[in-house]
Amino acid sequence: MSERNLSGLDRLLIQADRALRTLSPGEPCHTRPSPAKEEPEAEFSDTERRHSVGLMRVNHSGEVCAQALYQGQALTAKLPEVRGEMERAADEEIDHLAWCEQRLRELDSRPSLLNPLWYGLSFGLGAAAGKISDRISLGFVAATEERVCKHLRNHLQQLPPQDKKSRAVVEQMLIDEDEHAHAALAAGGKRFPAPVKGAMSLVAKVMTSASYKI
Repeated sequence: MSERNLSGLDRLLIQADRALRTLSPGEPCHTRPSPAKEEPEAEFSDTERRHSVGLMRVNHSGEVCAQALYQGQALTAKLPEVRGEMERAADEEIDHLAWCEQRLRELDSRPSLLNPLWYGLSFGLGAAAGKISDRISLGFVAATEERVCKHLRNHLQQLPPQDKKSRAVVEQMLIDEDEHAHAALAAGGKRFPAPVKGAMSLVAKVMTSASYKI
């Protein structure tokens, strides 16, 4: 079915399918192998393992939010090219989702139980941003990715030094997220003022704290 023949119901069904695949147990389909593939597994103390698990669980939740955000924006984007850009970005983020889930399994853990909540909230925010305007929607992507990059840099400092597998995943995610932020601004995204970014950071802190533990 071509892009121009998709009805509103078709789009809703596509979004529902993506949501189920994002939130269902099991590693999502991805195109690139994990950057951690060639790295050796490390020995951890119980405290170090719990910390690595918590950080990677937060990263996985962040990728769940990214999927929801992009899909919400694609649903309400005004221009077909912006909708296509959002869908392409979501496809690229699937790699991150798969890598984080794989790493959590390697650490004998699981994703956050709060992911369905985060998905719903992020989808709503993305759809609302897209409804306002494509420029606001792209700006929201850029501001979000900037926050994500900040968190990833912080995680690289916090991860146990010997956890090279998690570190390899986070380093590649940082490269990709930075590219997404610049691409959104280059496509015409509005630069958000500092107070808006500050509010976004507060929301991210709440999500981070909850996902780390649950």
